[in-house]
Formats: sequence, C-alpha cells, structure tokens
Amino acid sequence: MRRRDLIAGAAAALAAGRAAAAESPLRSAAREAYIFAFPLVEIASVRAVFLGAGNPAGRFAGRASLSTPTSRVVTTPNNDTLNAAAFIDLRSGPARIALPSLKSRYACLALLDMYSNDFAVFDPRNAPRAVTLVGPRGYAPAGAVRAPTPWVWALVRTLVDGRADTAAALAVRDAFTIAAAPAGPAAPGAQRTAAWQDYFTAADRLLKENPPLAGDAPLAARIAPLGLGSGRFDPARFTGAEAADIAAGVADARGLLRTPLAAPRTLGAWGLEAPDTGAFGADYETRARVALGGLAALPLSETMYLSAINPDGGRRFTGDGPWRVSFPAGGTPPVDAFWSLTMYEATAEGQLFLTDNPIGRYSIGDRTSGLVRDADGALTVWISRTDPGAERRANWLPAPAQGPFALTLRAYLPRPALVSHAYVPPPVLRA
Repeated sequence: MRRRDLIAGAAAALAAGRAAAAESPLRSAAREAYIFAFPLVEIASVRAVFLGAGNPAGRFAGRASLSTPTSRVVTTPNNDTLNAAAFIDLRSGPARIALPSLKSRYACLALLDMYSNDFAVFDPRNAPRAVTLVGPRGYAPAGAVRAPTPWVWALVRTLVDGRADTAAALAVRDAFTIAAAPAGPAAPGAQRTAAWQDYFTAADRLLKENPPLAGDAPLAARIAPLGLGSGRFDPARFTGAEAADIAAGVADARGLLRTPLAAPRTLGAWGLEAPDTGAFGADYETRARVALGGLAALPLSETMYLSAINPDGGRRFTGDGPWRVSFPAGGTPPVDAFWSLTMYEATAEGQLFLTDNPIGRYSIGDRTSGLVRDADGALTVWISRTDPGAERRANWLPAPAQGPFALTLRAYLPRPALVSHAYVPPPVLRA
C-alpha cells in the first residue's frame, strides 16, 4: 500500500509539473496580477463610494451610529465602535492629523496604504496629540510618518458603551481632524467580478497612481507581460489566444480566493487570522484573502480576530440550531480594551455582513447590558435563528432567518495569555 501511494504521489507530482510547465506566461501573470492588485482595487472602490457620497478627501467622515445590516461598503464591519474614515492625497504635500486625548476611552487611528497594510496604528498606549504624514518620496521632517503610497486610507475606531454613551463617544471620534493639501483626481476601482479587460484597466491606473513597494520588484517582473502600471493598458493588443489565457488566469485567481485554506491556523475551535495580517509584506495571497473577507483588518497586536469553527470543521454554520458558547466564570477573553462576539450572514462571494434580526442585536460582549450568568458564574451565549425562549432570551445572539452564517470573536488589545495562545476560547457547540 505504501509503495502504491508513493507511486501515485510521484505520478501526481509529475502531472502537476507538466501542467505548470505547459501554462502560458500570460495565464500565470494574470493570476498573480489579480491577486496582487486585489486589495488595491477593493480600496479604490471604497474610495470611489466615499468620495462619490460627497465626502471631501482629507477630511474624516462617518456615521453617527454603530454599523447595521445596511452597512455594506466594507466587509465584516464591527458593531463595537463608532467609525470614521478619510482618504488623504499626499502628492501635493504632507498632512497633519490631530488626535484627542485617549486616556479615558479606547480609540485607535489606523493608517493604511493602498495595498491594505497598516503602516501605523495609534491607540491609548502610544497616541501622540498630532501626526505629520508625508508621502513616499521627498523631504520628511523629524518625527513624521512616511506613507508607502501617495494615497492613504485613515480609519478611526472609537469604543461606544451603549446608546447612552453615543454622544460622548462621538465627541472623541470627531476630535480626530486632518489638515491636508487639496487632493488631485483619484483613479477608479472596479467590481471584483468585472471582465478582465475592465479589471486590469482599473488596476493599471491604480498601479500608476500608487506604485508597487520596493519589496514588490520580483512580483512586478513576473507580471510584466501584462504591461500594467503605465496607465496605458490596452486589452486590444492581445490576440484571441492570449486573451483566453488572461481570462483563465483571472478565473484561477478568483477560484483560489474562494477556496478555504488547506491548513488554516486554529486555536481550539476557532480559526486565527494570519500572523502577518495588516503587515503582509510579499504574502500577496493572504493579503487578498483578508481584503475579501476582512478589509482593513488591524494587526494582531491591536486586535485578534477569531472565527468560529463549526462541529464539522467549517467556518460557516447552517441548519436551525440552536448553538451555544459558554465562557466559564472568569474565562472571558483576556483583553486590555474590550471583546465581542459578532454574528454575520455569509454571501456567495465570501463576504460577511451584519444580519437583520427582530431584536436589533448584532453582537454580544463585555459591554452588553442585561446578560444573565449561569448558576456557576459561566456566561452562555445562545445562538439561534428564532427566539430561544424566555430563559435564554437575555443572552440571545440572533442568527439570520436563513442561509449560512459566521461568528467572529474580536479581542481588542489582547493580553499575553491570548496572544501566546495560553488562553483558548470555548467552542461553539450545537445545543
């Protein structure tokens, strides 16, 4: 049996090698280019919606309430913080961001380049009263933060503790302000399902606007057959056979991003984010996967994101349930800021959004009022599509009425026990 397995494995490897050798350079380049440009195109699409709604560049704007099921611009929104966003164009000069005092409330300012890397994060542990932000080239005054790309996506997250706390939280959030030079034109994004001609036309303009980083040179050489980055991409220059190869490469990339990882990192019955989340380097596949399922995710030193694994091993839950997760007395996630468990409905494309429910509850956490402890002090969260009954209703996290759903456990400013994996969250079990 072992000899047959070895022979079969060798044959499979030989076949894979032959297939790889037979693959055209354009197909390979298209697959890599789609994955490489994916977060760039996604963020540009968010930018287009943001600016198209009348929000000027270089100024924070955000909702005056927490995210709801109608919040569908960015995937996997949280329901814990009042958020504000800004897109800053540094091509005409530096920007200065003023921050409020964060001594009495958790808030953070994350600065992302257009490839979705968090190149700077400021929170109560390290926040100055002001940040000078400069572009990737030119003079930088002492103490300035240099952005890797000319455009920057700035995100403010401010903790709110219930409706009565909203006004105070908004006062903190709105004290984040920006002084910046006027912005120039912004290159458009594209739908992730667009025809390859349209997708790569958008990627071409965006790569010219925000050139690849220094460490991306090997990748840039591999995708050179496509001619991206000049701002003059011409799909018509490819022959019919070449166009078919490019379309196949894009299909390969889309299929890859829809396919779950073969060996994801786990902690008990919870999936972990990649350790390089928010600082991806040349890990382009992880970067694209995070952009699809959790665009603008913070690095794990700021926030740990854990996705519940169902009893069958997947990260999507189906069926009517109910399910439960029981945190033992003294065993809720160890954090220096806050934790929450959020419910999402899952789309066919792999995105996650808050789901409508009859009680308007989208998450449960350490700030949820009215939770009832078990007799032994444990905190049990009940998860079901329908009302679980009077005895469980106080701790009910409603699931969508139909379709698959997912659960994300967030831990802001995780303590060493969680970062080192000494603390293992309890599993989500079928009740």
